[in-house]
Amino acid sequence: MLFQKCFIILSLILFSNFSLAQEKFTISGTVSDAGTNETLIGVSISVKNTKSFVVTNEYGFYSITLPKGTYEIAISYLGYESVSESVILNENATKNFSLKETGKQLDEVIITQKNRANIRKPEMSVNKLSIKDIKQMPVVLGEVDVIKSLLFLPGVTNAGEGQSGFNVRGGGADQNLILLDEATIFNSSHVFGFFSVFNPDAIKDLKLYKGGIPSRFGGRASSVLDIYQKDGNSNRFSMNGGIGLISSRLMAEGPIVKEKGSFLIGGRASYAHLFLKLSDNENKAYFYDLNTKLTYKFNKNNNLYLSGYFGRDVFTLSESFTNTYGNSTLNLRWNHLFSNQIFSNLSMIYSDYYYGLTLDFVGFNWKSGIKNYNLKYDFKHYLSDNVKLNYGANAVYYDFNPGTIEPTGENSGINYEQLDKKYALEPAFYLDAEKKITDKLNASYGLRYSLFYRLGPSTVNLYENDQPVLYDEELKIYEKAKPIGEVHYGKNEVIANFDNLEPRIALAYELNQNQSVKASYNRMVQYLQLVSNTASPTPLDVWTPSDKYIKPQIADQVAFGYFNNFKEDAYTVEIESFYKVIKNRMDYIDGADLIANEAIEQVILNGEMRSYGLEFLIRKNTGKLNGWVAYTISRSQQRTPGRTETEIGINNGEWYRSAYDKLHNLAVTGSYRYSKKWTFGTNFIIQSGQPVTYPNGQYVYQGVTVPSYGTRNANSLPLYHHLDVSATWIPKPDSTKRWKSEWVFSIYNLYGRKNAASISFRENADTGNNEAIRLSIFGIVPSVSYNFKF
Repeated sequence: MLFQKCFIILSLILFSNFSLAQEKFTISGTVSDAGTNETLIGVSISVKNTKSFVVTNEYGFYSITLPKGTYEIAISYLGYESVSESVILNENATKNFSLKETGKQLDEVIITQKNRANIRKPEMSVNKLSIKDIKQMPVVLGEVDVIKSLLFLPGVTNAGEGQSGFNVRGGGADQNLILLDEATIFNSSHVFGFFSVFNPDAIKDLKLYKGGIPSRFGGRASSVLDIYQKDGNSNRFSMNGGIGLISSRLMAEGPIVKEKGSFLIGGRASYAHLFLKLSDNENKAYFYDLNTKLTYKFNKNNNLYLSGYFGRDVFTLSESFTNTYGNSTLNLRWNHLFSNQIFSNLSMIYSDYYYGLTLDFVGFNWKSGIKNYNLKYDFKHYLSDNVKLNYGANAVYYDFNPGTIEPTGENSGINYEQLDKKYALEPAFYLDAEKKITDKLNASYGLRYSLFYRLGPSTVNLYENDQPVLYDEELKIYEKAKPIGEVHYGKNEVIANFDNLEPRIALAYELNQNQSVKASYNRMVQYLQLVSNTASPTPLDVWTPSDKYIKPQIADQVAFGYFNNFKEDAYTVEIESFYKVIKNRMDYIDGADLIANEAIEQVILNGEMRSYGLEFLIRKNTGKLNGWVAYTISRSQQRTPGRTETEIGINNGEWYRSAYDKLHNLAVTGSYRYSKKWTFGTNFIIQSGQPVTYPNGQYVYQGVTVPSYGTRNANSLPLYHHLDVSATWIPKPDSTKRWKSEWVFSIYNLYGRKNAASISFRENADTGNNEAIRLSIFGIVPSVSYNFKF
């Protein structure tokens, strides 16, 4: 009933001042790459001498409704030649546009059609990266990395050298929703964080939402990384790939039916472990993955897409320890155009994260993972030039496997055990609107209504006073409570349920054609929790649903920003401030055991988080030299107070630095096109050290020196920084042959900074004194790779 009332109120607001007095018509269509027929996302389409503009959606579709008349339509997209065309609008019309990539001339690029979308559009706290930009960044071991490129954006950090995942505005890596063609990716890294799972050759577009998140997204508390794969070249067959020191890749794409259907298949594999055999080293560490996509256009109103991803990592120690983990996804999507104003997308999505561990010297296999099945139906309704709607619904069914233990061999001594599986259902409904309120003020606002059902079959422990964690007032410590009973729930029986309204709003006010100020507020609810006490995700981390004892995280964030395009759009400046609070953030009692724990509620307390900061970003968009400088100053803190007046809570109930707190973060990236043959790139990053807890004393117990620790995260690792450089050489830039190639030479960490991945403490065997040991992963890392396409 509450959702219905909100829907009615929102609809009334939408249609206020909506006039049908003047005869209007709609022009719609798609924008694509002229060479490959690949649709383009986020293309700016504006009507000259008016305030009308729109950007293409995730499938390259646009729609503009205007009064009857003659108009000059301007289409612009970074990296492509701008197009301008006169249109007589006296009836509804379909007009598709094809854009050509800009030539590789050395002179300053002159923008003839200015892109005002970033000024006018009520979209903030959003960063877009092109694959071209990402491929120009120097990276470790020569492997182009989508996730590592995000670390050069304001408000984004990671847990340290060689660590997986990323942190957004002081949030945890588990609070990021990562989507590949709408399918959830639960672990975004290969080889324990050295590489990401995303093959850059197969990626068309990526967008990171740090705030102002549209209502169609939900399920995470901090951010959304939305990535789309290429559709495949429907004009001609082509291949491209690369050979590096650590891994190689190859991708093929081409038409199934020319200009109607296409395919894409790409694979990567690492082979560094093969060199270990030359030295009789029996250890192995390698990964492989596969990207696939089929696209078919039945007619102008119906498109079908089938896309998938499969990836695995294998880590072996002397054939006695084998670790295998990875993601699998499959998505079948149907685009249907009901009219030139209503675009729809129906998706059926499967996602699976698997973790396996074989310990031959103990005699057992361990398997765990999470699967989800998602059905979603989304609509984009272009009501008028002033009002655009997004609405839809989806339902996700989750299947959690905390762990299966299987004995191996006749003399294993290990019994088969299946930890209690968990199931959940998460339906949601949303309505989003984008409205031009005045010539200068644009708004985007909406509402998401999410529900969550923790389902059986399952056996749930019962505790006295519903408290699975007890507090010992004499010792002033928390400890596990003993269950006083248990209750069994049958299949699909509801164990616990939640529902939440998640309002979103963003405003953009144009100061002039080059400047604007923006503000946003959004609420996000996260029903899945990652059980981990590490700052960075590991393959062994286990996801668990909200239930009777574990509450969903609820995040509220406000942001304010100033945006400026100047020097004929050659430069852009973005300044944003944000404040975010999160309720029910999980914290762990001291000495918590998390692995294979069937009663995880016994070591968890519900706390809260807050983060706030200021972000600066300046970009140079044109010319031989381009890139950006990003700086963030921010704080991220956590608090878990006592549940009663006598309890001390965690860290005496006081705010303490979260594991993701980094006060300063400066990142610089740029590329310089010296000639047709040579392009040079550089990255520099410097940030405050990661929070850690050092010993503040020691005591001797039965002849053993034991360190004692102070308050949580009161210390920091040393300052983290490194400088990377690269050079790209194209042997024959003017060649008209189909075979084209380039060599990429790079040096990661040019001056050999020994950044601390961690600092541990031990007793010196000779002196008996405690000593600190710094672990550094990378020194100077040179690399070379050969890329080709034909």
